[in-house]
Amino acid sequence: MSGMEVGSLVTAAALTSGDGWVLLTVGILLVILTLLALAEMSLSRITKQKAEALLADGHKRGNLLVRLASDPTRWVNPLLLTVNILQTLQATLTGVVANRVFGAPGVAIGVALNVVVFFVLAEAVPKTYAVLYSVRGATATAPLVSALAAFWPLRVVSNLLIQVTNLFVKGKAPDEGPFISETEFLGIVEAAAKDSVIEAEEQELIESVIEFGDTKVREIMKPRQDAITVGEAATVSEALSIALEHQFSRMPVMRIDDDDIDDVAGTVNSKDLMRLERDGRGNEWVNEHMREAHVVPEGKPVAELMREMQRTQNHLAIVANEYGGFSGIVTLEDCLEELVGEIVDEHDDVDVRFRTQPRGDVLIEGSVGLDDVNERLGINIDNAEYDTVGGYVFGMIGRVPRIGDGVDADGYRLCVEELAGRRVTVVRFVPRPVATE
Repeated sequence: MSGMEVGSLVTAAALTSGDGWVLLTVGILLVILTLLALAEMSLSRITKQKAEALLADGHKRGNLLVRLASDPTRWVNPLLLTVNILQTLQATLTGVVANRVFGAPGVAIGVALNVVVFFVLAEAVPKTYAVLYSVRGATATAPLVSALAAFWPLRVVSNLLIQVTNLFVKGKAPDEGPFISETEFLGIVEAAAKDSVIEAEEQELIESVIEFGDTKVREIMKPRQDAITVGEAATVSEALSIALEHQFSRMPVMRIDDDDIDDVAGTVNSKDLMRLERDGRGNEWVNEHMREAHVVPEGKPVAELMREMQRTQNHLAIVANEYGGFSGIVTLEDCLEELVGEIVDEHDDVDVRFRTQPRGDVLIEGSVGLDDVNERLGINIDNAEYDTVGGYVFGMIGRVPRIGDGVDADGYRLCVEELAGRRVTVVRFVPRPVATE
């Protein structure tokens, strides 16, 4: 008889009936741990909204899933405590049997077997299944998890242990949040669009809403140099002609004062001018019929401004810089366009902010925001210091620009195409050839 056969007989003889019962217990514990791992991963992927949708579709355990998804803290802590207890118990029993059968090396053999078997059977397999079939996994394990959550001794012990943990690590209360960051939420939206859970248009709208909360007024305003204004010494007829020529419903009225040439006296509405003109009062001064200007700072959040405009029934706001000077204007339409994109009516010209040239160059107005440029061209120009493409080129050149001056940025050569005084009004984006080895 060979040495290997003798060793096998010795090992077989070392296993007693008691060891068999212990190994059977270990097997049962592994089955329970497998179910708990499946429950943990499956239920964590079932949101309250998804559970309510399953209930609305007539799912057989929809009520139970809604109850568990509505209050995850009620079942998470008891489940994790149960997993910890059972895992410790099966690891201990495995070590005891291995030590009795194999002697001193048995501890190491038991640990190795426990790690491999536990990882494959009680971790990798159930959690992979839960990721692929979360609804099935949650449906199958919901009664077990509900029973654990209803077992009051387990719930009391887990809550006490959490309180002990809070003595060392100060955590937030359950209602303080936030439970998910903007980046994580946008990742969920992107994954939902990729899985066709939501439409691409819905994804774009959700992303616009998230970005809307971080947008400042200076990023969407029309700068002072591009704003159409009327002097307070103009007549109603003259102001109406300017409004009709530029197709504006509202315009700022500038105060004529040698000491402060940028002071806004108020705003005028084209409807008021039309009514006055119809009544034969076109020779009256426009400052007699202007309205009080709604002035806001450059750094005001656009979301807050839009709510303010709705509340005060203002469609035009005057933007002031940090020194109180007239910086630009912003309309309610500008705010809405940040959410839904460009709003073009039958009187608007075709968007000339981006003009593609035959050779592939793109002419872009200097007042266009860098965010719009990045999105339109699929590039990533840093917008931390500059809001508009004209301001970016001016700042990167570092002096008063001249026609033809340019800078390189993310695969393009940005050249000054047109100037208005010292202001860059049009920038030519010239694609640079990609260097190849």
